[in-house]
Amino acid sequence: MAHAIRFYEPGAPEVLRWESAEVGGPGPGEVRVRHSAVGLNFADTYFRTGLYPAALPAGLGVEGAGVIEAVGPGVTDFAAGDRVTYTGSPLGAYSTERVMPTASLIKLPEAIAFDTAAAMTMRGLTTAYLLRRIHPLKAGDTVLLHAAAGGVGLIFCQWAKLLGIRVIGTVSTEEKAEVARAHGCDEVVLYRREKVADRVRELTDGAGVPVVFDSVGADTYATSLDSLAPRGLLVCFGTSSGPVPPIEAVQLAVKGSLFVTRPALADYIANPEERARLSGELFDHVGSGRIRIEINQRYALDDAVQAHRDLEAGRTTGSSVFSL
Repeated sequence: MAHAIRFYEPGAPEVLRWESAEVGGPGPGEVRVRHSAVGLNFADTYFRTGLYPAALPAGLGVEGAGVIEAVGPGVTDFAAGDRVTYTGSPLGAYSTERVMPTASLIKLPEAIAFDTAAAMTMRGLTTAYLLRRIHPLKAGDTVLLHAAAGGVGLIFCQWAKLLGIRVIGTVSTEEKAEVARAHGCDEVVLYRREKVADRVRELTDGAGVPVVFDSVGADTYATSLDSLAPRGLLVCFGTSSGPVPPIEAVQLAVKGSLFVTRPALADYIANPEERARLSGELFDHVGSGRIRIEINQRYALDDAVQAHRDLEAGRTTGSSVFSL
């Protein structure tokens, strides 16, 4: 019998329920996937709390890896037995098995384990578009990255090092600072002790950085703007502390003709060819060992409540997965 996590109302982690589930067979353009591992992402909490809309009752989770057990009518690009990974809609990755549209799937190389895939597909593809699509960064550039010891942060620091990009990263504790440094973060700022923007100016000889990558949102928005060089770009790609405030256009002018963007991964992997290029580059780096994926927390799928408590309390570093 298949099982899944579902929720019937938005709220705290306790709204999550572990239930038996009827999966059924795949329809046209679909396959049935048995999961070997499922990713745990901060974005999952947005759906659970209602920040991101979901038609209730709903499943949860947007990232998983496993093996195709059956294919539906008309499916020619995948076959039973294929190893696959995915990130994105529809919700429901917190499950032992599910039916998925083939448009969401990415074939997984043998060199990459299922738990590694579940820990990195969303984070890795996010890092890929941030570094390779958002801004024409070049070797020698310096950027500011918030949450440098998080799942995206650790991949970002390693990938940036390969590109010759200097990373100033923010973290909350000395322990997280050591983790970030060990993964290639060049300069670490402890945001609870130091004024981030002032420290960024010191580290850039007063210039500021051309790009800030901010997954925190409300708590860091003002600091991010103050850390930018004239005509710099703030990339708001997450809101772990809450949504950014309304943007005042005149403020951007006063602070140096700044730019702000709020990208979404879905828009950078919607095109199959672009998704293949980004995932291919990611898989090549990980498969060769140039980028290592740290799975620092593992949970049973029926322990999703505790996993969400840990995630929201900031008790996690690197990536987290549900192992099946």
